This record gives sequence, C-alpha cells and structure tokens, in this order.
Amino acid sequence: MKPALRRSSAMTAIELQLMERLKKLSPSRVAEVFDFVEFLASREERAAAAQRLTEGMARLDALNLPPVSEDEVEAEVQAARLARRAQQGA
Repeated sequence: MKPALRRSSAMTAIELQLMERLKKLSPSRVAEVFDFVEFLASREERAAAAQRLTEGMARLDALNLPPVSEDEVEAEVQAARLARRAQQGA
C-alpha cells in the first residue's frame, strides 16, 4: 500500500512533474487526463459517502428502535406535506 501523499515539498515536486508532462500532451489528451482525474475524484467521493452511510446505519442499528409500520410512514409523509402546504400558503 502506498503511503498517503501529504502537502509538502514532495507533493509540489509531483505537481511540477505532472504540469511538465501535461504541457507536452495534445489538448485532446489533456482532456482525457482531466476526465480521468474527475473519475478518480468522484470515486473517492462515492467511497466516502458509502462509508458515512455504513457508519450511520450502524449507529441506527445500535439504537434498537422498533420497526416503523407503513401506516406510521404514511402519517409522517402526510404531516410533512400538510406542514409544507401551510408554510407555502402563509
């Protein structure tokens, strides 16, 4: 496993190397690199979101709350709709 990159002179050196290599690429290749970087960033964001969801579900599960019935869900939805309509009409 690679060590995490930190903001330091080493990172600056990597950034400079990347910039030099990018300058040598055609515009279409630079666009491909950009798309790939966007893909990697979105994959990291999804992984972080999945981790937060997993942790949230574990916390909810630890509460040992009784299950909610369909009628209770419907009542909550209707109450929220009524409250929103009242707020919009005010």
